[in-house]
Amino acid sequence: MKNQNQLYGRGYRSSGVQSTPDRVPYSPSSAYSDALTARSSGSSGRSRVAGAARSVAGVFVACFTPPDNKSSACSIANSEDFRATPDGSRTGSVRRLGTNRGVYATSNNSTHAREPGSVKFTMEEIFKATRNFSPSFKIGQGGFGTVYKGRLEDGTLVAIKRAKKSLYDKHLGVEFQSEIRTLAQVEHLNLVKFYGYLEHEDERIVVVEYVPNGTLREHLDCMHGNIVDLAARLEIAIDVAHAITYLHMYTDHPIIHRDIKSSNILLTENFRAKVADFGFARLAADSDSGATHVSTQVKGTAGYLDPEYLKTYQLTEKSDVYSFGVLLVELVTGRRPIETKRELKERITAKWAMKKFTDGDAISTLDPNLECTAANNLAIEKIFELALQCVASHRQNRPSMKKCAEILWSIRKDYREISASDFRSLSSCSRMSASIKE
Repeated sequence: MKNQNQLYGRGYRSSGVQSTPDRVPYSPSSAYSDALTARSSGSSGRSRVAGAARSVAGVFVACFTPPDNKSSACSIANSEDFRATPDGSRTGSVRRLGTNRGVYATSNNSTHAREPGSVKFTMEEIFKATRNFSPSFKIGQGGFGTVYKGRLEDGTLVAIKRAKKSLYDKHLGVEFQSEIRTLAQVEHLNLVKFYGYLEHEDERIVVVEYVPNGTLREHLDCMHGNIVDLAARLEIAIDVAHAITYLHMYTDHPIIHRDIKSSNILLTENFRAKVADFGFARLAADSDSGATHVSTQVKGTAGYLDPEYLKTYQLTEKSDVYSFGVLLVELVTGRRPIETKRELKERITAKWAMKKFTDGDAISTLDPNLECTAANNLAIEKIFELALQCVASHRQNRPSMKKCAEILWSIRKDYREISASDFRSLSSCSRMSASIKE
């Protein structure tokens, strides 16, 4: 099983951003119907190279830990070549999610010459992007190899993942082919993009989207110097729900991620979530043939693993739903799924939090970094109500990811209304106080 290491180093600190910019509310009815249209119209035009790029990447996007030497990250940050290009359309790109293309439609709005997953790179291009794999560009290290930050000729910032040469064996080649079949159709705004790959002699390299703001787990641990408020955490949950729903429902064949966790959620500078790491991804059972599950060895991360999958080795989409339920608890409490240093009854965070919720004491589980407001109190109750369904012991009692997304939309709507009411009440009190002083 993988440990909870960062995917590729720590992102740069944001300039005091503490919450997600306001986003256009999604329409459940139009979002899913438009997504179906997008699926049917887009599947025929995808190339085999795109499939190979995304699938090969799945083997590599796994558990990369940041190097201990912090000076490397600093030298990259200060380099002229690696300063982020100003993005004046960032806010607009966030709002475009509410257009009639649907939240599960494929995005083709790239301003770069290279479309995601469409390129087979050359060694010359890789050497140029990384300055011959300069140690100063190294941003991550893990079981599969080393990750470098790079810039392509067209200006695109990327993460370049170079596999350890000791891993080049027959078994890995089989995994490559499996990933090609599994991930050929994957492309979504809330999934990390795969730009291309290289397979040359003893080199196997994957080029993926560089996401600059670190992982969700890092932010819950306040490693970037700011606190992510509950409104932003709710938006992150919705982004992740969209990504998993897409994998389960809007690819040519349903895909089970198998490793949904906070350290596999990368955040953009605007706190948009992107799900990464498809190393454990697996095609779901073929429902048309009457199959209800896939029998396979257990893979995933301790604390997020579906207990029914652990016992029976039967994998379904509901295993991702279980992991998502644990993630919801993590977002509210700020705690890791397993807290070994806490007293026995609090070590399994989801179990502890759900017990508190059913006892009517959910508020006591709130992350100490968050405020106890009326809006937060209501949101906690509703989020935990959903989480309780997601972590049900039997998979048939868990909701689908589509249902999770719809419930979260409803929670967000209520949260915004109460927050606005609280703000108006506070403003009224302030004016009254000022008039009394006068």
